[in-house]
Amino acid sequence: MSKKVLIVDDEPNILILMEQALEKLEDDYDVTLLTAKNGLEALDIIKQETPDLVFLDVMMPKLSGLDVCRIIKNEFQMDSIYIIMLTAKGQEFDKKNGIAVGADLYMTKPFRPKEVFVKSLEVLGFIKEKDDSN
Repeated sequence: MSKKVLIVDDEPNILILMEQALEKLEDDYDVTLLTAKNGLEALDIIKQETPDLVFLDVMMPKLSGLDVCRIIKNEFQMDSIYIIMLTAKGQEFDKKNGIAVGADLYMTKPFRPKEVFVKSLEVLGFIKEKDDSN
C-alpha cells in the first residue's frame, strides 16, 4: 500500500528543500509527497489523505504547527500519524510544548537533508531504526 508524507511550511524555500530531500522516496519507494503552505491547508489535506508522516513547521500563519498537531492527535484522534515538528526554535521549552501537543519528534532548522530522509525511511517502515544496544 502506498505511503503518504505531508510537508507543511509557509516558507517556499523550506518546502523545496524538504521535497528535494525526500524525492528519492517517490522514486525508489511507493510514497506520495504532499505539501501545504499553512495549518488550515494542512488540516484539509490530512482529513482527505491521512498521511503516514507529517513534517510540520511550528510558526505559520492561520494556524500554528502546535495547534495543527493538537487537532490531529486530540480532535481527529489520528494517533497513527507520525508528526515531526520542524522549527527554528530549539529551546527546551519549545520542544516540551511540541511533545505536549502530541509531536513524535522535534527537529530544529537548519536540518540535514540526509537526516530527514533516513528518519522518513525509519518512520515509514522501509528500514529498521538503528539499534545501539549491540
